[in-house]
Amino acid sequence: LAANPPEKARVRALPVAGAFHTRYMAPAQDAVAEAAAKITPNEPTRTLLSNSDGKPVASGADALSKLAAQVTRPVRWDLCTATLREANVDGIAELPPAGTLVGIAKREMRGTPTLALKTPGDISALAELGKVS
Repeated sequence: LAANPPEKARVRALPVAGAFHTRYMAPAQDAVAEAAAKITPNEPTRTLLSNSDGKPVASGADALSKLAAQVTRPVRWDLCTATLREANVDGIAELPPAGTLVGIAKREMRGTPTLALKTPGDISALAELGKVS
């Protein structure tokens, strides 16, 4: 991705604890897929985006499949932000560990309220996210 970044995308190395989202995680992907196969998922009640292609997840089964696949696929946050802009979202909340993606969203989606949920106490702030005064 760094050798051929998408148009208008900024590619940078992030400090990480492991080789997440790379082929080196194939054994973990297999384990996640095996565990996911034992789950009967409900259908999503909110829009979920796949971090590997930025597209909405179509069903509960699709969510499990994409969850397993993303273990070895690069995160394409640029595609997620494009989808969010097209949908005219009024706020973005990032689940733990939180901070990196809302930081990028603040730059890429100026004016869109963001919230990094880092502790259980942060959940109360969700009610205010996206409200215009």
